Amino acid sequence: MARPIERDAYSWRKDPDVPEFDDAGPIAVMDGDCALCATGARTIARLDRREQFRICTVQSPTGTALARHFGLAPDDPETWLFLDNGQAWSGMEAIIRIGERLGGLARVAAAMRVLPRPAREWLYRRIARNRYRFGRTDMCALPDARLRKRLMT
Repeated sequence: MARPIERDAYSWRKDPDVPEFDDAGPIAVMDGDCALCATGARTIARLDRREQFRICTVQSPTGTALARHFGLAPDDPETWLFLDNGQAWSGMEAIIRIGERLGGLARVAAAMRVLPRPAREWLYRRIARNRYRFGRTDMCALPDARLRKRLMT
């Protein structure tokens, strides 16, 4: 999925299967066992000077419920979700939007838009399906202080 997921703004608030959570700022939902995703989470924590971003693993109750709410399989390696201002994006578009929201050097992610959408999503799927080749880790096991205060359950 490369465009906003078609749902009403803040649709998860009306879903009884999604636990209540603070959705006032941007939220990235990602695989908590993937070393590549953990690197992404630490990068978000490092570059987010305003400390607005929150990180939620797809394995957590909230992450699993959000993935299902948006029609994504929590155990699918391609599940990456970004929530911001009531809207949701997945796949490469989620990563691009995160980069734009972070600003500064992270905006380099927007350079991916030079590729046609099918090529971007193909590249994303290729990386996602092979993400454990970059290693496995438990993002929540021993996070640094910047990441720890952003983690959601």
